[in-house]
Amino acid sequence: MPDNTPLSKAGDFAPEVLKLFDQYVHGIIDRRGFLDGAARHAKAGVTAVGLLAALSPRFAQAQKVAPTDPRIKAEWVELPSPQGNGKLRGYLVRPANAPQGKLPTVLVVHENRGLNPHIEDIARRVALENFIAFAPDALFTLGGYPGDEDKARELFTKLDQTKTREDFVVAANYLKALPAGNGKLGVVGFCYGGGISNFLATRLPTLDAAVPFYGGAPTLDKVPDIKAALLLHYAGDDERINAGWPAYEAALQAAKVKYEAHVYKGTQHGFNNDTTPRYDEASAELAWQRTIDFFKRTLKA
Repeated sequence: MPDNTPLSKAGDFAPEVLKLFDQYVHGIIDRRGFLDGAARHAKAGVTAVGLLAALSPRFAQAQKVAPTDPRIKAEWVELPSPQGNGKLRGYLVRPANAPQGKLPTVLVVHENRGLNPHIEDIARRVALENFIAFAPDALFTLGGYPGDEDKARELFTKLDQTKTREDFVVAANYLKALPAGNGKLGVVGFCYGGGISNFLATRLPTLDAAVPFYGGAPTLDKVPDIKAALLLHYAGDDERINAGWPAYEAALQAAKVKYEAHVYKGTQHGFNNDTTPRYDEASAELAWQRTIDFFKRTLKA
């Protein structure tokens, strides 16, 4: 039976537990490292295993647009990627009853677990805003998202990131040239995907807009290559990612790159992910509305 108990909130956990979970999610510590550390902060009646379960995603409870929603048309697309992993696969979604004319396109880049149900749902949400969305799965070359977050994180460490970045370049170029598209391309990414969004901004002079959510900064000497408009979202309580922002901002200013940045006070890394307790509804809704408005401004024909 599905777990219909309410999601916990970030405030229900000790800050030290949230920090440990962030380290675990990003491979800085392993599962045993999290459990050993969390055990020191477990309250009566709550085990470290229970804390991990409470912090883990619940995809079904957070789904906003069903895969069978009649308002969208979705399909799986495979593309050759000779400079990458040979082939890539992604989830292409468009509105079923779009306005006449060609639509702007948005590449959706997942976190460090591959194309899980949450990011598929994000792609469908983007499509309902009258964009064509394409969400590749970086784990395709290793069999695809395995249906388990822990296994997905383990698989992710086995990727050749140089080749994987080339896969995302192929995906972006495919979307930019899509016949049904208007020739305008944006990218939105979360965590790992935020870092890929920043990377693509430095790599693709044809990219029109990039929206990294709590993403790592790109190589700073590549910042002058950015031609896209940027909208950057940062969590307030995210020391690991935020440590790189001052130097990144200085490089953006020096290169006169057009950007807008927002820090959402009191939020955790991953605050937009509504499948976990780190979700912050008010900040996520504001960041999402800013993102959609930004794409509507920058991706018009």
